[in-house]
Amino acid sequence: MPGVACKNCPLRKRTLFTPFTDEELAFMQTFKTGELNVDPGTTILLEGSNSPQLFTVLDGMGTRYKTLVNGKRQVINFLFPGDFTGLQAGIMGEMKHSVEATTHMTLCVFRRTDLWLLFRQHPERAYDLTWIAAVEEHFLGETIASLGQRDATQRIAWALVRMYERLKAAGLGRDKGVPLPFRQQDLADALGLSLVHTNKTLQNLRATGLARWHDGYLNLPKLEALAKVAMIDLERPQVRPLM
Repeated sequence: MPGVACKNCPLRKRTLFTPFTDEELAFMQTFKTGELNVDPGTTILLEGSNSPQLFTVLDGMGTRYKTLVNGKRQVINFLFPGDFTGLQAGIMGEMKHSVEATTHMTLCVFRRTDLWLLFRQHPERAYDLTWIAAVEEHFLGETIASLGQRDATQRIAWALVRMYERLKAAGLGRDKGVPLPFRQQDLADALGLSLVHTNKTLQNLRATGLARWHDGYLNLPKLEALAKVAMIDLERPQVRPLM
């Protein structure tokens, strides 16, 4: 099979992800049909489409977004290595949002029609899908709470801390920084802020030594202080299943 064999998957080495049993590993090898490599800006999944494929991000990052009737784009959240996407179309028949590659991405590809085989033959793995869906719902709830109860500085601090923790746990960090290749506009859209306000807030965080986001790399030299601004406790991201 082309691409990386599941037994050699580099993500399996990360403590962020739960280990596979031998039986699960063998099934995942048959469940995976190949890999997809896409360039930045490629639409992976289109809102309203009925995609025959599901994906796990093996490498790279992307955005999830909805397009409004006036043509404006609303970023919902971001895709990181290890994230599973396409489940909406697999369950609801069509995608309710779009997915676009921000960087070059490599994705593991699964047939949507095999999803029901997963539920019938491997209920433990099917439960993992339920867990993934529940975590996404929780994250969206936390986002709504941020939009309603945090000011601009607190929202941005919250987003930077959460993304930093997630990427660090996935093994993408070094020293006090992680790659963050998104645009300020993407962050502004996700947090319900204007680009001008987002830019000024990031400048203020940089001036106070709390955060520096430049050339696609995020440094948080005072992580605990930034978490205090964000009104959140620092905690290692919960160990999660890998599809």
